[in-house]
Amino acid sequence: GYRVSLQGNFFGQNHTYIIFPEYSPCKHIKPDPPSNIQSNITGGKCQIWWSVPWYLSEILQYELQYKEYSMPWETALNKTSSVSQPQIEIEGIEFRSGVTYIARVRCKVSEAEDSYSSQWSEWSHTTVFQGPGVPELSEKILNTRTVQFLIIPLSFGTFLYLFWNCKLSSK
Repeated sequence: GYRVSLQGNFFGQNHTYIIFPEYSPCKHIKPDPPSNIQSNITGGKCQIWWSVPWYLSEILQYELQYKEYSMPWETALNKTSSVSQPQIEIEGIEFRSGVTYIARVRCKVSEAEDSYSSQWSEWSHTTVFQGPGVPELSEKILNTRTVQFLIIPLSFGTFLYLFWNCKLSSK
């Protein structure tokens, strides 16, 4: 440990103030952000992975933030990794098909670690990816089905109603 103090001449007198009586650097770490963040969409899942120094990979925990590209970071969704692996997999149902997303990650020493502790690192650089093709009704199909199942029968029913009314009123 270290003893951190502040020394100075205050109002003409020398003073020493002890800031941390026992400062331990291993309890005040701020790790560098993860690097080389990448993403891949396969089989309806989005896999995001990144790099950290090999000697830290076992003691770090991660937080991933992702959002639609055009939205502010305040609207981003967070995922916390429960394992110390530098990767996270997100189910495709969390994304809208064809929408561009952006993600970033940060790390800190795991709270399960006794020897070290830290604050969150800065956010990493970002990775950009397209939402996977999740099966859902597109607007075009929905509009076509609306026409087929609603408008055509209603129009036909209205036509029959008017036809029978006109025929009956002419008699």
